[in-house]
Amino acid sequence: MGKSAVIVIDMINTYDHPDADRLVPSVEKAIPALSGLLECARAAEMPVIYVNDNFGEWRSHHGELLDKALAGPRAYLVEPLRPDDASLFVLKARHSIFYETPLTYLLAQQDIDHVVLCGQVTEQCVLYSALDAHIRHLQVTVPEDAVAHIHADLADAALRMMRRARTSAQPRKCPSESPLAEPQARRQQGT
Repeated sequence: MGKSAVIVIDMINTYDHPDADRLVPSVEKAIPALSGLLECARAAEMPVIYVNDNFGEWRSHHGELLDKALAGPRAYLVEPLRPDDASLFVLKARHSIFYETPLTYLLAQQDIDHVVLCGQVTEQCVLYSALDAHIRHLQVTVPEDAVAHIHADLADAALRMMRRARTSAQPRKCPSESPLAEPQARRQQGT
């Protein structure tokens, strides 16, 4: 029997890219749900794994990315979501959190079989990551209020695709409730 982990996708960000002006309002709306989800996971001692784009900076590490984001004009979007000392960190170069990263190995080593995906961008990295998690036989939950989008219509379509792929796109709840405790509760009930 495995356990759950929250995976924060691409939230360590300077927002210095062409789509930033379209993305930022959605991020601002998602921050309370994201920070609440992190608070709940940490209170339940659930692993929190940040998987972040390296922005083509091949000599950087997660501390440098965080420092750069916190020094930028949109640090207020990063500060409430900053990793704590127990957080794990994986750098990625493409859309999926699994593509050419050690994440699959990390999840296996931690006995994690359920991932709660949150972050950005719903219609890109979150979608690709949810589908990749599904084909790896992981249980997937995507709290709809804890993801941010560039294009609302594409995000809605992406969430529908995730539901059809048998991932669970739903409102965020704390670990004592679904979605964070959902797989463990199903296993205890034998379903």
